[in-house]
Amino acid sequence: MGFLISPIIGIALNSITLYVITTFVDGVTFTGGIKFFIIGGAVIGILNFILKPILKLAVLPILIISGGLFFMIVNGILLWSLTYILNYLHLSGVSINFPNLGSYVIGAVVFGIVNWLVNLI
Repeated sequence: MGFLISPIIGIALNSITLYVITTFVDGVTFTGGIKFFIIGGAVIGILNFILKPILKLAVLPILIISGGLFFMIVNGILLWSLTYILNYLHLSGVSINFPNLGSYVIGAVVFGIVNWLVNLI
């Protein structure tokens, strides 16, 4: 039964993270309401499972030298990937838009902080 609950919890926590990003980062807009948060949470979960370990391994020396601060770049790449995937899939009424690079950076910081707090729990 745990293998069914774990992905649901992951989607919920990723949805909360996306809600925090869209609420607190200026200029970030989304469409789709609750459908966006569910689909976006699932996509972020898949990206965290597949893409994040590959990125962490690829930039491991930089992560060590920077003391982990390079995770902001990794999280920014994940957010950019989310934007790209949602635009590529053309899901009806589901999208997220970051107006500039600064929004990605701030969103990556918020994403990292919320993920860190979730991992503490």
